[in-house]
Amino acid sequence: MLYIGSDHRGYKLKEALKIYLKELNYDFEDLGAGELIPDDDYPDYATLVAEKVAEDSENNRGILICGSGVGVDIVANKIKNIRSALCFDVKQARMSRNDDNANILSLSADFISEDLAKEIVKTWLETPFSGLEHHVRRIEKIRKIE
Repeated sequence: MLYIGSDHRGYKLKEALKIYLKELNYDFEDLGAGELIPDDDYPDYATLVAEKVAEDSENNRGILICGSGVGVDIVANKIKNIRSALCFDVKQARMSRNDDNANILSLSADFISEDLAKEIVKTWLETPFSGLEHHVRRIEKIRKIE
């Protein structure tokens, strides 16, 4: 399952991405904010999404959005079995999936355009993990740190 969430600064981009995800025929669950709440806090939504992804971290995925992308990325990576990647371009999104098997994509609403965000999301969702031995070995090292 795919989960999506954002704070007030990411709300507009989240709503645009929801329309785009429907156009691409992806099923997803929006974990908030359900409306624009000017003084909400990104850790609340990042935690909700990351915990849902962590329930089945090999199959579930998430998309998180805040102003810089940094806040939601930090929070998500505090949750066991989460590998969140803050991506600013398509190549980075592809590599985060191919090399690192990232299960959450963090995005910046302030520093990337809606069109670029759509390209990043599409690439990230369509790129499989390579499964190459050296990538698997590195992910296992991350798991041991957790």
